[in-house]
Amino acid sequence: MIQPAALPIVVLPVGVDDAALDACLGALEAGTPAGTRVWLADDAQAGPRARGVIDAWLARTALQAHYTRRQRMVGEVAHLDEILGACGDSDVVVLATDAQPAPGWLAQLSACLARDAAIATATPWSNAGEAASWPRIGEIVDIPADLDVLARACAAMPPLHAELPGAVTHAVALRGSARRRAGGLDAASYGSWCAALVDLSLRMAGLGWRNVLCETTFVARVGEGLPADGDMDALAARWPAWHARLARFLMDDPLHGARMQLAALVEGAGAAGPQRELFA
Repeated sequence: MIQPAALPIVVLPVGVDDAALDACLGALEAGTPAGTRVWLADDAQAGPRARGVIDAWLARTALQAHYTRRQRMVGEVAHLDEILGACGDSDVVVLATDAQPAPGWLAQLSACLARDAAIATATPWSNAGEAASWPRIGEIVDIPADLDVLARACAAMPPLHAELPGAVTHAVALRGSARRRAGGLDAASYGSWCAALVDLSLRMAGLGWRNVLCETTFVARVGEGLPADGDMDALAARWPAWHARLARFLMDDPLHGARMQLAALVEGAGAAGPQRELFA
């Protein structure tokens, strides 16, 4: 078993939706080893109800959690770049505030980074994961009813770590050394985390690093991240081939076989669940 101190730091940018935040923290608590380092980073966004959710969770959590709040909002990209910079060369997993990780998610992402030193980013499957979406590529479906079943099925997948066009924002593991070498996030050019993450992914790929799918875990999310005004134009100007590359990936779906394999494993894991309970 990986010790909590050896796992990446979980960074959770706090949003304004207190219900989504409550669900996220509940899933994080249930699916993450006690003692894991968690940083709740608030860019002066959380209102009184969200603050109440955070305070209640901090009072009972078994995770090594800390909460910080800026006095004035600086924007999600600038704020997250500040947080990641403070983490230095440590590996970090950025978890969306409306995400719900499946059990064992963090250990699987950590193992993915450990398998190949060239991996800069690892993105898990998601119901709203764009290129990493399951059961169908590029589609948003409801959050699965049983994340335990999905976790068991994903853990049985072969860890091939196929290449993705770029990392996706529902949850992404970032290798600290690669992030530092690429220069961090570009808060001057992008207003959204999703666009800044694509740009960072492409810069790291240009330096020889890999952006991969972590087939062995799943992180659910209410919806996909949205770009800020002007972000897509900025990406197109800096990376002229990006949109065509992403469109080709979505049309060709090179991960179709992996999706079908996971679907079969989910069916098997769901069927095996009640029998395991009988003999527990």
